[in-house]
Amino acid sequence: MEIIIAEESGLCYGVKRALAMARRVRKIKSGNVVTLGALIHNPRVIADLEAEDITSVGEPEEIRSGTVVIRSHGVSPAVYRRLERRKIAVVDATCPIVKKIQRLVESLGRKRMEIVIVGDHEHPETRGLVGYSRGRGVVVETVAQAQALPARKARAVLAQSTEDIGLLERVAAVLMEKTKELTVYNTICDSTRTRQRATSELAGRVDALLIVGGRTSSNTAKLYEISKRIQPRTYFVENAGQITPAMLRGAEKIGISGGASTQPEAIQEAFEFIRRTFIRNSAM
Repeated sequence: MEIIIAEESGLCYGVKRALAMARRVRKIKSGNVVTLGALIHNPRVIADLEAEDITSVGEPEEIRSGTVVIRSHGVSPAVYRRLERRKIAVVDATCPIVKKIQRLVESLGRKRMEIVIVGDHEHPETRGLVGYSRGRGVVVETVAQAQALPARKARAVLAQSTEDIGLLERVAAVLMEKTKELTVYNTICDSTRTRQRATSELAGRVDALLIVGGRTSSNTAKLYEISKRIQPRTYFVENAGQITPAMLRGAEKIGISGGASTQPEAIQEAFEFIRRTFIRNSAM
């Protein structure tokens, strides 16, 4: 049995940066330090942060005092205004790539152009982008939703930074038939594209593939969907303890990949668990 870990697995730059900023604030601030929403979609890391006295809240109105850290997904301009009204100190850990997309959406909104955002309606990054669109943002989650849009003289299409590149391409192809002047912006970050490509390649080489990461992580879920289309024996697990014999039965080559919010330690633990539990037992 061979175990192969996908290249570029684990925490991305934006998540590492946000974690470092939150921990630095905790060291230098004596009051409350909270994050607006879960800083990272990873239960294990969230538990670690809570142990360090960095908690999360759902809404600005839940913060009475102290410092709030804006997570890497970013927020809408309206959220900044709500925090300002409450006189809450803000440390902005929005990923620079997301900031760039926000500025793009804001610029397109000023041009009175319809902006099609390919992404998850409920994802915090997408909600933030809609907030920058001046009411011109339309979120599309599927090709069918793109097909249902009316014809337009001009529109722009872009994507949540962690979206499946294949979906952006398919939506853009549909909109080309419905728009005289269509501008396509590939706003999927390099880290996401690299992980998706590495996972796709690995899925074609192994007999079973494990995607390790938090269930609420959008980018990790995308890796699972991409891999599943190539390798039906793809499994989504949050930790090594969820790996079962049935997942790996008969597999000679096993792949492991993780999203941008997956700790390298979690990937290594999955590797060691398989090596210790399954390879050793099969050799007996």
